[in-house]
Amino acid sequence: MNSGTIEGGPTRTLPTQRPARRQARTGRGRLRLGGSLLSSLPKPDAVEWSLLYVFFLYVIPSRLVVPALGSAGAISMLVGLTSIVGWGVFQLSRISSTADPWQTRPVRRCLVAFWLCVGISFVVAMTRPIAADEVSPALVAILAVLSWSGILLVVNDGVTTLERINVLTTGVAQAGGVLALLGLAQFATGDPIVDRISIPGLSSAPTELFMRDGFIRPFATATHPIEFGLILAMLAPVALHSAFHGRHYNGLTQWFPVAAIATCFALTFSRSAYVAGGVALLVLLAGWPRKTRKVVLIGMTGIGIMLAAAVPRLFGVVNAMFRNVSTDPSIASRTDSYDLAWSFVGHDPLFGRGLGTFLPKYRIFDNEYLALLVSVGFVGAAAFVALVVAGLWCGARVYYRASTPATKDLGLTLVASLLAGGVGMATFDGFAFPMTMGTFFLLLGLAGATHRIIVTSESEHT
Repeated sequence: MNSGTIEGGPTRTLPTQRPARRQARTGRGRLRLGGSLLSSLPKPDAVEWSLLYVFFLYVIPSRLVVPALGSAGAISMLVGLTSIVGWGVFQLSRISSTADPWQTRPVRRCLVAFWLCVGISFVVAMTRPIAADEVSPALVAILAVLSWSGILLVVNDGVTTLERINVLTTGVAQAGGVLALLGLAQFATGDPIVDRISIPGLSSAPTELFMRDGFIRPFATATHPIEFGLILAMLAPVALHSAFHGRHYNGLTQWFPVAAIATCFALTFSRSAYVAGGVALLVLLAGWPRKTRKVVLIGMTGIGIMLAAAVPRLFGVVNAMFRNVSTDPSIASRTDSYDLAWSFVGHDPLFGRGLGTFLPKYRIFDNEYLALLVSVGFVGAAAFVALVVAGLWCGARVYYRASTPATKDLGLTLVASLLAGGVGMATFDGFAFPMTMGTFFLLLGLAGATHRIIVTSESEHT
C-alpha cells in the first residue's frame, strides 16, 4: 500500500502529509477535544470550546439540571466533564512529547497536587464510618472539581497565541456584560425573569427573590447575589482590559461590558463582592499607567453620580453595611464557626473528612478556606492555596516580563481577577457555587496559558 493513499478507497492525504499551509495553522490553538476517535467531526479549538462553556455557565441558570443526575446535572458541569475527557484523550493521542519544565506550567502541576489531596480525602471518607447522606455529596464534589479542572486544562494547554487569548478575554467580557444587563433588569423590574426559563429535559428548583433594606438584590442566572457579585468582581478587570486593548467593532461593544458590570456590581449589596472588587481595583490602580488610572477614575465618578441620582438610598445602605459590621448576624455566624471548624479539623488534620461531606446541616462556614481545612485537611487546603498562588505568580510574571503594553496589562488583569476571587472565597463557601468556581478556574487557565506563551516565546528568542 502506498504511504500516501488508503488501499481500496479514494486517494487522500495522510495526517503526516498534510499541506504546509494546513500545518501552519497553529495560531488557533487546536486542542482537539476527542482526538482521533472523533476525527471525522468538526472540532472546536480551545478558545471556541471555552466560549461554549462560558455560554452554558452564564446563560443557563444553575438551578436547571438533568433530573437523573441531581446537583451534578448542570449543563455547564457536563461540558466541563467533557472538557477533561477530551483533554485526557488529547494527551494520550499525542505522537510526541516536548520538554515541559516546571516553570512553564505551574498551574497544571499545582492542580494535579490538589487532585491527589481530594482523592486521598475521598478514600479517607469512604473508609471511615460515614453517614448515608454524605456519600452522594462526596461523589458530586469529585465531579465538580473534575469539571472545573476540565476547562482550566483546556485553556491552560490548548490556547497557543496571545491573539487567541485576546479573543477569549473579549468573549468573556461580553458574556459578563450580558450577565450584568440581566441583573440590572432584575433590579429595575423587581422580577427574577430567569424563573421563566424552561428547557425540555431539565428540572428546575424554585427561584428565590433576594432583598436588602427594601432593594431587590440582582443575581442574574447565579444562585445567590453574593455569588453574582463575586463573579462581577472577577470579570470587571477582564472587561476593562478588553475595553482598552481588545478589538471591537464600535464603542458600544468596547465599553458596554464595563458600564454594565460596574453599575450592576454596585447594586448587589454584597460585602463580600465589595471587598473583593476593592482589592482588584487597588491592584489595577497600582499597576496601570497614569493615563489609564485617570480614565477609569473619571468613569467611576460618572457612574457613581448616576447611581446616586437614580437610587438615592444606595450609598447610605452600603455605608451602613460596613458601619454595622459588629452587630451583623452574618458576620457573627462566620466568626462563631471557628471553634466548630477546629473541632472537626482535629479529627482528620492532614486530609480532612472528605470533600463535600461537611453538609449544611452541620454548619455553613461562609469561608471556603475554613471549609477546605475541614473537608480536605491542612494538606488539601495548602494545595488549593498553592493553586491560587500559582495563578497569581503566572499573572505577575507576565506583567513584569511582557514586552508590549497590552500583554503587560493582561498580566495585571489576571492578578487582579484571581486575587478578587481568592479574597472572596474567604467570605463565602465558593465550592458550593458552580458559576463562581467555573469562572475562577477559567481565569486560572488563562493565567497559565498566558504565562506559558510568554515563557515559550522568550526561550525561542534566546
